[in-house]
Amino acid sequence: MRAGFAELGWEETPLGTLTLRRRTDPQLHVDVFEVKLGDEFLMSSLFTVAEIELARLGLAELDGDHLDVAVGGLGLGYTARAALTDPRVSRVTVLELLAPVIRWHEEGLLPVSRELTSDPRTRLRQADFFAVMRGEPDERWHAILLDIDHSPRHLLDRESSRFYTPEGLAEAARHLHDGGVLAVWSDDPPDESFLLALRSVFAAASATVVSFDNPLTGGQSANTVYVATHRRSISRPARG
Repeated sequence: MRAGFAELGWEETPLGTLTLRRRTDPQLHVDVFEVKLGDEFLMSSLFTVAEIELARLGLAELDGDHLDVAVGGLGLGYTARAALTDPRVSRVTVLELLAPVIRWHEEGLLPVSRELTSDPRTRLRQADFFAVMRGEPDERWHAILLDIDHSPRHLLDRESSRFYTPEGLAEAARHLHDGGVLAVWSDDPPDESFLLALRSVFAAASATVVSFDNPLTGGQSANTVYVATHRRSISRPARG
């Protein structure tokens, strides 16, 4: 553990000022890594349980091996690293809009950076996840794990709002193999309107509340992970 406070990265982005900092929590006596966008906290290394569960719950719905996984949003890297711990995964492609976030990991500034970037199955790609989903698929994945916006209602950028509609979700489903999974992290409680949108496109969808200890409050906090399964192709009998 290192003492004090350090600003590890600072850069202007299209969404605002992005900052990476490391501080020593005086009560917990641990190093805490935090990312802020302007005055808003995006993520903290104190709270990674749900990010890990996003990968675990999504991949648990899949059968088979040689799985290709897409992660929307790199962040602190815990979702991507959790996906890599599944031995069935052959590749993890992370779609991250902000170049500084990729660079911070390539420079080894975050706790899981070295583990993530040294794994030959990892591919860090600078791209707008939502634009990729709107476009025609140039590849398909068995799982898409999304952790970018605060929730389907609380967005970092209003341009992403289409994704959470039936039309946007149908566009995303084109990027999945048959039987593939879309999993979405949310900071809010389960949202019935978003579940309805998921169920209008996917064969099945559920919301799991992930609770975890909050060392700052001394109590519990919770996030939500949505998991939706893409429809499998229907085999049709041959015509005689």
